[in-house]
Amino acid sequence: MHISFNSFLAACPGAISQGIIWGIMALGVFVTYKVLDCADLTVDGSICTGGAVSAILITGGMDPMLSLVFATLAGMLCGAVTGLLHTKLNIPAILSGILTQLALYSVNMRIMGRANVTLLGKHVALSLQNIPHAILVSGIIAVFVISVLYWFFGTEVGCAVRATGNNDNMARAQGVNTDNVKMLGLIISNGLVALSGALLAQYQGFSDVQMGRGAIVIGLASVIIGEVILGTHSSFAVRMSSMILGAVIYYIIISLVLQAGLNTNDLKLFSAATVAVALAIPTIKTWALNGKNGRSTHA
Repeated sequence: MHISFNSFLAACPGAISQGIIWGIMALGVFVTYKVLDCADLTVDGSICTGGAVSAILITGGMDPMLSLVFATLAGMLCGAVTGLLHTKLNIPAILSGILTQLALYSVNMRIMGRANVTLLGKHVALSLQNIPHAILVSGIIAVFVISVLYWFFGTEVGCAVRATGNNDNMARAQGVNTDNVKMLGLIISNGLVALSGALLAQYQGFSDVQMGRGAIVIGLASVIIGEVILGTHSSFAVRMSSMILGAVIYYIIISLVLQAGLNTNDLKLFSAATVAVALAIPTIKTWALNGKNGRSTHA
């Protein structure tokens, strides 16, 4: 299995730009999975919703940066639907996300009017045709998003979201309306996911109804990789930044394995295996520690 170092280096800028864009999506996954302690599968649909809204608005003549705002709002609406199903109808969070994701396929088809919308020849905020500019634009947006989230989670409402994720019963005992807080978390999360989808659609030059398939796996991989590298005991700002780093590293790894000759049809399998290994690291460490302690005791 031969890897061309020069080809790998040439592919890295593209991996970095994609990683930053998907890192914004990973921030959305971080809000639900780590902060709110809620399994939300809406993201596979809401990321496509963001791309669909942005693409349609751009083809209609809207400024590409302004389209990002409306794409984010559309994603927030997706999160609100999941939140209503979960908090008001008492449907488990994972099932609520699956139901919303399923419905969004039809909604996204309605938005675009067809399976995909091309942005060829349209003015976009970032494009794979100019990767350095794409890295700059997505990087600025990522820094802005992290800054806003850091400010928000320091407010009283933000602290209530974090408290609900840490201990739902304790937060309720302190007078927090945990249903409203969970809904807010889902709204914020899917807004970020849709923003990422809008950036991705502009970057790749089209929006497709299938573009969100497997997004949750990429998001989880980014979250886990980022936390493995920078640790879970870092400051909150560093933990959020690690999501972007995790996504960049994930796409660099993807570039590396593709250079090594991995069939593109096996990428989903590789992604799933990466997440499984990353999630198993704490357990593996515990096994290793227990084994070491056991040997020390017998010695």
